[in-house]
Amino acid sequence: MARPRTPLLDRARIGETALRLVDEQGDFSVPQIARALGVQTASVYHHVDGRTGIIELLRERINDSIDASALDVTPWDAALEAWARSYLAAFAAHPRAIPLLTVSPVRAPKVLALYERASALLLDAGFAPSDVIPVIVALENVVLGSALDLAAPEAMWDVADADRTPHLARALAATGPGRAGTAFELALAGVLARVREVPTGGPAGT
Repeated sequence: MARPRTPLLDRARIGETALRLVDEQGDFSVPQIARALGVQTASVYHHVDGRTGIIELLRERINDSIDASALDVTPWDAALEAWARSYLAAFAAHPRAIPLLTVSPVRAPKVLALYERASALLLDAGFAPSDVIPVIVALENVVLGSALDLAAPEAMWDVADADRTPHLARALAATGPGRAGTAFELALAGVLARVREVPTGGPAGT
């Protein structure tokens, strides 16, 4: 028999299939991926290091949607804001992947390279090494929490009796559409304002 022109199985197809399963059901299993691809489970293990390896493929695929060039924007705080917005768009498209990724250490070289760029941005701006990771994690907390919120129902509070919670009812009645987006803008502005207050020794006094 002639060999197929394209491989039946590769890491890209495994990652694509895993992400589709996660988008549909919030999780995946290696046998499920194998069935979806029409191969034996053992064949998947030839390409990835089990479930942990597949999670890193998920991370890589979502990471590919983040605009790394945002970190080239000047000044540094504008770069962080642009990165956060692109980061949010990438994860808002796949919110069900977030719980899987946040409990697994980042190992994928492509993803680590993006964190390297973010770290270099902050160090070049004059931030102390001890402040770099807290700044990045603070931004990630806003982004990932907001991505989950964007996937949540618009009305998260079901007030059946406004007389029992009148203040909450009043606040809900005054809340316009796009609650999650408004909350993201508020949280991002707050984090950036606080980060700008972190003492730095940059050449421009930033």
